[in-house]
Amino acid sequence: MKPVIEHDPWLQLRRFTRARIALGRAGVSLPTGAALEFGLAYAQARDAVHLPLACGEMAAGLAVAGIANVTVHSAAVDRSTYLRRPDLGRRLDDASRERLQGLTGPDPDLVFVVADGLSSCAVASHAVPLLLAVIPHLPGWRLAPVVIAEQGRVALGDEVGEILGAGQVVVLIGERPGLSSPDSLGIYLTHAPRVGRTDAERNCISNVRPGGLSYDEAARRLAYLLTMARQLGFSGVNLKDESDRFLPE
Repeated sequence: MKPVIEHDPWLQLRRFTRARIALGRAGVSLPTGAALEFGLAYAQARDAVHLPLACGEMAAGLAVAGIANVTVHSAAVDRSTYLRRPDLGRRLDDASRERLQGLTGPDPDLVFVVADGLSSCAVASHAVPLLLAVIPHLPGWRLAPVVIAEQGRVALGDEVGEILGAGQVVVLIGERPGLSSPDSLGIYLTHAPRVGRTDAERNCISNVRPGGLSYDEAARRLAYLLTMARQLGFSGVNLKDESDRFLPE
C-alpha cells in the first residue's frame, strides 16, 4: 500500500540547513506538519516586524553592563508610519536631535546606534551580547554613549554620528525577517558619518544570531573593519573584509 506521506529523497540534506527543502508531500499538498510549521514561521516573521522595541529594558540591560546610553526616536511617529515612510525612519525627530546636541565631551571615535529596524526581537536578543563582545577589541577608543533608536533605519546613524562629531558610526539593526530567521541582526559601519551618505559608503555584516554568525566572529570582523576604516579614512565598497588574513583566531 502506498504510504500517506511520501518523503523526499533529499531528506538527509535537511540536517545541513534550516531552509525548507525535502518536505515531502501528502497527495498533491504538503504534509500537515510542514504546513503548520510554515504558518508558524510566517506568524513569527510578522510579529518580528510589528513588535515594538522595549527601549526601557534595552537601556536597563546596557546600564547593568556598565554601558552609558541615551534613547532617541526617528521622525516616524509610530510603527505604521515607519513601515510606510522609510524616509522618516532615516532622520531624528526634533526632541531627539536636541537631546544629542546637549551631550558634552570630546568628539568620540565611535558611536554605536541600536535601532529596531524590521526585527525588534533581533535587537532585544543580540545587541547587548554583541556590544559586550566587540568593545574589548577597541582599547583606547573614545566611545560615545550607545544611542538606542526607536523606529530607526540604517541611515539614522549618519545624523547621529554627525551631531556627535563621531569618527565612525556602527548601527546594530534588526534585519528583514525570513521564514527561518526572524531574529537576524545586521551591523552597518560608516566612516565619517554625515547626512547624505550612501549605502556604497557602508560596510555590512549580516545574519548575527545563534543560528548564523556568532557574536565573537561578528565582533572580530567588525573590529577589523573599524580599525582599517580609521587607518584608510574610508568605509564602503573599497574597504574589504580581510580579517581572516590579519587577525588571530
